[in-house]
Amino acid sequence: MGRRRLAELAARIADAFGVRQVHADSPAELLKAFARVGVELPNTRAWVLRGVDHPAVPLVLEYKELYRIWTAHGRAWRDAWVRDGRFRPEYVPGGVVSGRWATRGGGALQIPKVIRRAVVADPGWRFVVADAGQLEPRVLAAVSGDVRLAAAGATGDLYAALARDAFDGDRARAKLALLGAMYGQTGGAAVPALAVLRHSYPTAFDHVETAARTGEAGGLVRSWLGRTCPPGTGGFGADDAPVDPDDAGGVQSPRARAARSRGRFTRNFVIQATAAEWASTLLAVLRGELAGSPAELVFFQHDEVIVHCPAEQAAQVAEAVDRAGRRATTLLFGDTPVRFPLDLSIVECYADAA
Repeated sequence: MGRRRLAELAARIADAFGVRQVHADSPAELLKAFARVGVELPNTRAWVLRGVDHPAVPLVLEYKELYRIWTAHGRAWRDAWVRDGRFRPEYVPGGVVSGRWATRGGGALQIPKVIRRAVVADPGWRFVVADAGQLEPRVLAAVSGDVRLAAAGATGDLYAALARDAFDGDRARAKLALLGAMYGQTGGAAVPALAVLRHSYPTAFDHVETAARTGEAGGLVRSWLGRTCPPGTGGFGADDAPVDPDDAGGVQSPRARAARSRGRFTRNFVIQATAAEWASTLLAVLRGELAGSPAELVFFQHDEVIVHCPAEQAAQVAEAVDRAGRRATTLLFGDTPVRFPLDLSIVECYADAA
């Protein structure tokens, strides 16, 4: 069914472009096909295509999604990673330099929603799915010591609190600013939003900026519990200070580009590595909470955990997960006003989780 549907979509895409054939899995061919109908695109990413008004677009988007599923989760994936009706990935705890978990094949950390429909609890059992919302921004609020950002982190929706506090109610702009500060998006539309963030939350802004400058200079940064980032390729002097072409009209040297890339890495490392520590602490506490019960941890994905348990125990398990999250927060950050709320769902099918 998958191959046949892909072939049908490819034929319809070619018809929409008025040609005999287009290899829809080839970005280069798609760019040429769009160019022939007068649409010049920088790339074929989904968010770019969604801004194009052409009959081929919805077909291409469907093809790309189905192709990704077919290649990553098709028969070969099923034969390699599914046994006795269960997905059995190989986890690598702390397999990423930040301390995040990884998998050795199976793609367990990137399961599309359509595949999640196949994840169904045993008869009489349920899944308790817990997802830590806005984890990394809350980590920044907790570790930076910024009182004003911590107050926003004490609410259920941190971005909405930021919007009310400093961005004239514009939640999207508040989110853009905070994510831009954490991930190094310092040009373009993020510039005015970052200026507001720098003015309103200087301590938090300085926390990630200091990590970035340390990385650019070839230095090391650490997570909240002391995980050290990998060393760079060497130090960078003042003459190699990165130049942002958007801001200064300059041209970066290869050494300056390397320094800037290193700075973006260390900027986020101090946050992502600490978030990984919070998630690992949550898992450890939750194992203790569930000890002696039939409930079982069956899945873990960065900031999401799934427990499989008898239906009549689902409510108690959800409470145990919530306690584990609050305990993990206290163990790491002490008496902080920042909350780390978990979105909890009790479902029969993983795809139905909120």
